[in-house]
Amino acid sequence: MTGPLLEVGRIGRAHGLAGEVAVKLVSNRPERLAPGSVLATDRGPLEVAASRPHRDRFLVAFVGIADRDQAAGLAGLTLRAEPLEDPDELWVHELIGARVFDRSGADRGAVTGVLSNPASDLLELDDGSLVPVRFVTAAGPGRIEVDAPDGLFGPP
Repeated sequence: MTGPLLEVGRIGRAHGLAGEVAVKLVSNRPERLAPGSVLATDRGPLEVAASRPHRDRFLVAFVGIADRDQAAGLAGLTLRAEPLEDPDELWVHELIGARVFDRSGADRGAVTGVLSNPASDLLELDDGSLVPVRFVTAAGPGRIEVDAPDGLFGPP
């Protein structure tokens, strides 16, 4: 792995006796857990041998983890991977630091975070403003354009 790594999941407790663990995926891309995928951890890389959905998690077997004791030793590890290339997706790591411009071209500030929200994820700006991602009309390197309703950024 050569580039910046993104958190894609977290290992929970061991499941069963054969070395499987429960993994909470924080990515919307289940292919992150496809057999053969190599994920970085603080203890070194782990290669996915098999995975399957189970309730709100995935049950994952890693190469070289053969029993419950070994699996239990992985609990709490964060799984990381390189960013995926997909020009049709907005990625959080690309949004942080980008400047937000409204439909009139006014600079509304820089994105400092992205908050998860059931209706629409929210861009958090450096002045505390929150902008629903659904209002994003264009995004490029360092620049996000939004078509936000009147009043979202306060009185004119």
